Amino acid sequence: MNWEFLLVFLPACFALNMAFGPNNLLATTNAARVGPFKAVIASLGRIAAFIPMIAIAGIGLGTLLTTSMWFFTLVKWIGAAYLAWLGLKLLLGAPRAVEFEDSVPRSVGSLMRQEFLVAAGNPKAILIFTAFLPQFVAPDHYALSFTILGTLFLAMEVLAVAVYAVLGSRIGKYLRSGRAMQWFNRASGSLMLLFSLGLLAMKRPDS
Repeated sequence: MNWEFLLVFLPACFALNMAFGPNNLLATTNAARVGPFKAVIASLGRIAAFIPMIAIAGIGLGTLLTTSMWFFTLVKWIGAAYLAWLGLKLLLGAPRAVEFEDSVPRSVGSLMRQEFLVAAGNPKAILIFTAFLPQFVAPDHYALSFTILGTLFLAMEVLAVAVYAVLGSRIGKYLRSGRAMQWFNRASGSLMLLFSLGLLAMKRPDS
């Protein structure tokens, strides 16, 4: 593996990780509600979804999303429906003050499950793995280099989550009243609905 490629790979990778999308919005919202530590732990659900996606991309099955219209459409609609459900839940939820780690905690398991489902229902993730990671793979050490690159991608993903979690926790300090939290939930819910519409509008790369 050409380690000089890492000088290009790591910044490009981190830029992808930092892109504001459904999962990073979820991490920001979770951090504002339950604190940054739980938000970062919850992101392990996202990592759990990404690991098989990277493996699928590594053995070449990621092209299934670009060659099978019905499979691509199925994943897209399931992901959009879940994002819309999360958005409506935030929009229609009763106003209440933000919960920090020193108050009644929200189940980390439920937050991890949300992260997993949002990541698993977004075909854009596996398309990124299919198109991005192979550019940096060493053909003579394919399996090893793909594994290393995938591991680095996941590590950078956790770092990006930490950045958004810190941002969310700082926002959360101003959301101690129920009314302020309601407006934050409305903004987050509206963005989730926009992301769901964006997912529905997403087309296969070859179409």
